[in-house]
Amino acid sequence: MRNVCVNVVQMAKTVLEEKEVICSLDFIKSYINMDALAIKDRLKSVDTSSLVDRVETSLVELLQERKLKVGDSIPKEIELAEALGVSRTVIREALLRLRMMGLIESKKKKGAVITSPDLFGIMSKSMNPHILDQDTLKEIFEIRLVLEIGMADLLFRRITKEDLEELKKIVSNEPIATQYHLFNIEHEIAFHGKLYEITGNKTLKKFQKMLLPVFDYVHNSGLLKKQPLLKTFVSHKELVAILENGDPEQFRNGMRNHLENHFARLFD
Repeated sequence: MRNVCVNVVQMAKTVLEEKEVICSLDFIKSYINMDALAIKDRLKSVDTSSLVDRVETSLVELLQERKLKVGDSIPKEIELAEALGVSRTVIREALLRLRMMGLIESKKKKGAVITSPDLFGIMSKSMNPHILDQDTLKEIFEIRLVLEIGMADLLFRRITKEDLEELKKIVSNEPIATQYHLFNIEHEIAFHGKLYEITGNKTLKKFQKMLLPVFDYVHNSGLLKKQPLLKTFVSHKELVAILENGDPEQFRNGMRNHLENHFARLFD
């Protein structure tokens, strides 16, 4: 019987150590009189997140509580270790994660400081069209529809004569749309990229840049199989004419019509 108890204690201790839980002797002793099922149920309540995970969360909360702003220095490793009751090794690994997320960076003479993270830079690392399913690819195209229809007011507020001339130059190099040639990816990138630039919104431009590999993949992968009907097709040239002589509502309707020809071809 004693051997069984010793084995139970050892099993409990091993499992708890693997889960990075510091346990007391009394806590281990509580397992001695339990059967296997009871032990299994008891272990379900143990926090299975790693110590570094919990410290990472605690660090973010600590920085928020201290109301640190971009450019402010964060406490030194030894101070954080003492405040959170963990080793400097754990603190160092948690800080490394924050650096990878772009939340902090190292500065000479200042140590680690708070930074404004490059959200799209982080997202772009996982925005690999080759590993996205078709539903996700379609939803990304839907995001494009929302963005480019929604940018109408910004465009009319910020477009200049120079911008209009550049758009006219871009569309002058495009072939006339036919049933067999509606657009190509180079013209799409040039024209729509200029629209994002005209908005003056840097975050919007970054988002468009992040999505470009997805658009390129969809256009070149064979997913656009069905030829669209061109009865109500609005071309790039017509969109430029609306920007020059129309209003935001006309542009929204024109852009919706223009992009729906692309969406009609998706995932036939």
